[in-house]
Amino acid sequence: MQKTFSRATCLTRDIFRFQPTTITRRIHLEASRLARSKPPPLAFVFDIDGVLLQGPNVLPAAKRTLSLLDGDNPLGMKIPYILLTNGGGLSERDRCEKLTKQLGVQISSSQYIQAHTILRNLSQKYSDQPVLVLGGKLDAVRQVAEGYGFKKAYTTTDVLAWNSSVWPYRKASLAELEIAKSIDFSQTRVSAVFVFHDPQDWALDVQILCDVIQSNGFIGGPYVSPEQQIKEPIELVFCNPDLLWRSNFERPRLGQGAFKEAFQAVYKALTGSTYPYVQYGKPTAATYKFAATVLTDHVKEIYGSGELPHVYMVGDNPESDIAGANAADWSSILVRTGVFDPQQGPPSHKPTYLANDVEAAVKWAIDRELAKGL
Repeated sequence: MQKTFSRATCLTRDIFRFQPTTITRRIHLEASRLARSKPPPLAFVFDIDGVLLQGPNVLPAAKRTLSLLDGDNPLGMKIPYILLTNGGGLSERDRCEKLTKQLGVQISSSQYIQAHTILRNLSQKYSDQPVLVLGGKLDAVRQVAEGYGFKKAYTTTDVLAWNSSVWPYRKASLAELEIAKSIDFSQTRVSAVFVFHDPQDWALDVQILCDVIQSNGFIGGPYVSPEQQIKEPIELVFCNPDLLWRSNFERPRLGQGAFKEAFQAVYKALTGSTYPYVQYGKPTAATYKFAATVLTDHVKEIYGSGELPHVYMVGDNPESDIAGANAADWSSILVRTGVFDPQQGPPSHKPTYLANDVEAAVKWAIDRELAKGL
């Protein structure tokens, strides 16, 4: 009778045909292959400001946490994670290069989502149409938009360079004039406005945004009625709803959400109503769905499996990080190193767990998953 052997027996028999160095190599290769077939029971999504960084400074627990995720943990496995921030203003590649230097670990574009990354999905619709992009310094967001596929992206600086009387309270700097695109906005219809990042000059941007909407896309053209503005709207997209964010200043700073409120207040004073808009960024469902897809792809990149483990969101802002994670049916961990101030009362959205910092958050989540297997 022909003998049959289990796969493990065959592997053991084959191993002893080789020298010790080869044996060790075969064991490691087989262990690596088996490990790739099954990802760990959890994965992480991290906010950045207030969780890993505070302004330009790396929080003390951040580097220890990323080492933990790289395999120095009780699971002995590389735990997948991505970064999800409402920040932006630079290309994903440039931001990842900076984060890699700051955090001391390789952060790839495949594991990084900023507020406007999702706009890649709209680039085909507006690829050949003039659009206005707001926020950031000089023409940085224009470069990001062009990288996404928006071929005719313009800035409010372009508008100011075209006609300085559009906002007579300040003049474009020499640096702004050097990068401005020459175009007649009275003859060019702006079909959509995307607020990529926090605007630097709220007054200028609110004025031009109102001009675009009230003139049906032609800056300086005759105003149309509010009813007509709604009937044939200029699409308006905000990428970050955060009213506040955490920098290295003692108190939280106003964010893009505050700019949106300022614009809507002015527009309502002018027309009697608020203007319809699309909102992306945390805690919107669209952004968390997008993040789940990116994280699934990252898990597959590491382990060859597209199955998404249980997700833990670690953030510092109850209004964005915790609210969004809870709605996505993820476990949520709120840290005390950012926007949330326990002295002002309980968080507006209850997290699954409250941790002192990101390291404590990750250790708790790992222990929690290990306890499920006992």
